Amino acid sequence: MAERQKISFFVTGTDTGVGKTLVSAALLHALAQHYPRVVGMKPVAAGTTLIDGLQANDDVLALRAASNCRVPPELDNPVLLPDAVSPHIAAARAGVDINIAHIVACHRQLLQLADAVVVEGAGGFMVPLSDTETGADLAQALALPVVLVVGLRLGCLNHALLTAEAIRARGLTLAGWVANHVDPTMLAQNDNIAFLQQRLAAPLLASIAHQPLPNPQTIKMELPLAWQSTLH
Repeated sequence: MAERQKISFFVTGTDTGVGKTLVSAALLHALAQHYPRVVGMKPVAAGTTLIDGLQANDDVLALRAASNCRVPPELDNPVLLPDAVSPHIAAARAGVDINIAHIVACHRQLLQLADAVVVEGAGGFMVPLSDTETGADLAQALALPVVLVVGLRLGCLNHALLTAEAIRARGLTLAGWVANHVDPTMLAQNDNIAFLQQRLAAPLLASIAHQPLPNPQTIKMELPLAWQSTLH
């Protein structure tokens, strides 16, 4: 009997607020068409609200809603921090140590429970996790192919190229990217996308139109054929 393939991606963005959670959820829905068990992971979540008597993070809840595999909360969200600030500040305020080795171990366990795991980073690629480590260190430790979310607004070309360069400098593969139209007033959006298609040297997985309340289930993701195989 053929062994079922496991697949996992790290989702990062050109900045915070560019739609990483939306894209991660949409990617989970798309992968669920090819893999029986898919789960999202938000290793570090900063910012909580009280829901049904428990502190919860909106991004974590969105990823859980898009997953079809239920896992222990300490695995899909190892670090939950109350304050909606940079993770290194939120962790210091909460007296929490963000341990990258522990996050990698949690991810390894998720791959035992699911066939596809989508890991959403915090903020941009180089967001600080401590005084000495960043989100790039986490991505490098996980050693996953990276999906880059580009928030289409003024300055996005510089941010996208710098992030792609930083990803590759860590020895990671830029597996694909998503154009998210976060600013409907931006001029020459199609020209920006065309430029990035040439320069990023990675497949464009989706171009997401600006929507006040986007639904990840309605986003069409063009998955490369290599991502669609469930057996090897």
